Amino acid sequence: MNLKLSWRKKLADSKDLPKVEPITGKMSARWGTGTVVIPAPIEVDEIMRKIPKGKLITVVEIRAALAKKHGATIGCPITTGIFSLIAARAAAEDEAEGKKRVTPYWRTLKKGGEVNPKFPGGVDALRLRLEAEGHKVVAKGKRLFVDDYQSKLAPI
Repeated sequence: MNLKLSWRKKLADSKDLPKVEPITGKMSARWGTGTVVIPAPIEVDEIMRKIPKGKLITVVEIRAALAKKHGATIGCPITTGIFSLIAARAAAEDEAEGKKRVTPYWRTLKKGGEVNPKFPGGVDALRLRLEAEGHKVVAKGKRLFVDDYQSKLAPI
């Protein structure tokens, strides 16, 4: 029997994280020297939860906040992105069950203010949520971006 874990269970599974490790190998060519924090999924969700209506955050700011919290040089770009997706899908599960207070994942953008097409509902649903909160969403080719997102970043 193949029982699939819910997104909420994936969010709660810390897998012995967080941990801070030295930047080595191929990572050092791109990220330099120092340390990288590999966060726990719930830490990413906690930051995403704090973003109030009308404000935004990008995965870049989440990574910076995690690095600062753990005294690391950088936050892991791969796991932070994956864990933001898990947090978004866990919130969508909660919404589907009628919960009203969920992680506002639509306020978390990719680098450069891009709307994340992998988040629940896709870019069309995310656009509606963002516009309902007063943000202007613009298309650049096939991708969507929040216009002037930098002025709307939440302090973290």
